[in-house]
Amino acid sequence: MSQRIREWLLLIGFCVFLFFYGLGQFGLIGADEPRYAQVAREMLERHDWITPTLGGRAWLEKPPLYYWQAMAAYRLFGVRDWAARLPSAVDASLVVLGVYLFLRKLRPGLHVDGALMTASVAGIVGFAHSASTDMPLAAVFSLAMLAWYAWWETSQKKYLGTFYFFLGLAVLAKGPVAPVLAGVVIVLFAAAAKNARIVLRTLWIPGVLLFFLVALPWYLAVQLRQPEFFRVFILEHNLARFGSNLYHHEQPFWYFLPVALLALIPWSVFVVASFYEVGRAWWAERTGLFESGDALNFFLLLWLVVPILFFSLSHSKLPGYILPAIPAGPLLVAEYIRRHVEDGERPLALLNTLHALVAAAPLVPALNIAYLVLQHGLPWGRGTIVASAIALALAVGIAVTLAGKLGLRLLYFVTLIPVVLTVAALIRIGSPTVDQTLSARPVARQLSEMEMKPLPIAVLGVRRETEFGLAFYRNQVVSRYEMRQVPAAEHLLVAPEGAKAAIVQFAGGRRVSFLGNFAPQGLDFYWVASETASQ
Repeated sequence: MSQRIREWLLLIGFCVFLFFYGLGQFGLIGADEPRYAQVAREMLERHDWITPTLGGRAWLEKPPLYYWQAMAAYRLFGVRDWAARLPSAVDASLVVLGVYLFLRKLRPGLHVDGALMTASVAGIVGFAHSASTDMPLAAVFSLAMLAWYAWWETSQKKYLGTFYFFLGLAVLAKGPVAPVLAGVVIVLFAAAAKNARIVLRTLWIPGVLLFFLVALPWYLAVQLRQPEFFRVFILEHNLARFGSNLYHHEQPFWYFLPVALLALIPWSVFVVASFYEVGRAWWAERTGLFESGDALNFFLLLWLVVPILFFSLSHSKLPGYILPAIPAGPLLVAEYIRRHVEDGERPLALLNTLHALVAAAPLVPALNIAYLVLQHGLPWGRGTIVASAIALALAVGIAVTLAGKLGLRLLYFVTLIPVVLTVAALIRIGSPTVDQTLSARPVARQLSEMEMKPLPIAVLGVRRETEFGLAFYRNQVVSRYEMRQVPAAEHLLVAPEGAKAAIVQFAGGRRVSFLGNFAPQGLDFYWVASETASQ
């Protein structure tokens, strides 16, 4: 078997385990997952690739790339929750593939290391299991940035064309933020190189035309169909979301710093070390970095920092916003390893120890994930002690290995051991509890077992996550009593435990019968008679 085939099999194996394993072990959670999954289903049922809808109404918050991918998955495998997550798993794999090909072309020798480091980053693994628009954006944006740098270093126009192609897809993934971020990174890179021609050469007319050819047709088509699209998508969900707390996601300015460090686990310590080295070298040498052929490190630094700073200025902050920056982190680590291996240097013992602790630490909450979900904290008992002992033993093994002769050459291998164990524990141990307590899937299943015939469904006083989850799993429009959406026909009602008095007020004189409850989420089920039956 050739070396190339072994590399591909290794990458495929890790991508399958880290991204695809457990996609359907727990139901869709949060408000966004079931909502996006349902939008894709409605578009598929209508055979409409232009207008996203939710509950039959135009849903113009996001562009269509994720919906198109989910529609293709539904067409192949049927409408299932794991199929709704499949696009993100595929997109995460494309990032890993892109890193592998990029490093093999421009920095051979550590291309497998860098690809596996990228695959094992917590932010990539986590969002690969999410039915959302974050991973599609991060994937195509990352591929665009890799292509741009490949063009800059090789001057081959095929890479510049690839940059514009993926940048167009990025606009279809989440909107105009992608070219803004890419433009800032490129301008700062050119400024640091003191070479404005870099920007001018980037504005290659065939590439710009390709960008518009990819991105513009859908925007024109949806604007013609939905004249309110510009106001809803551009003004409200881009400008207003950035400039105000309209959607109630306000966080402090420094919010994305700890989010980034968590998203970069298990490589956070070496990312910080590399960041420090590259920043110090640039400050000392300025344009010398470019003359010495070490410009890639500075480009990666900009790629990592610019999205974090950009979204730190936003009044609305969610963890997924900075996902496009995360692939730059493991690439910085790969370059850090290359520099130190070539120079024959070994990292400081303190650096090795910190990395070993950070890499092994997630195993403790992973082994106690069921308790964490239920009690929102680690148990003070035998479970935590045993998990901590296992994590500490792994940390010692990693630190000792890194202190040995091969040291950094084994960094990715020894670090992947706790990553694999952590992911396996999260999926195997945590999935049943997550499904029962955070997903509407078991709620919908119990409702289906109770009804004698399909009935409309309504909710009162429940979380949005439950409302959108029921809409997906029952494929129905869910009415909400608080908004005076009380169905005239007989229907099922989901409400918090002990809400009977409020239900009677909303239902008027209609007969209300208690059917049962779902204890893990504190929900009661009721049957409400039709208006005519109560007269």
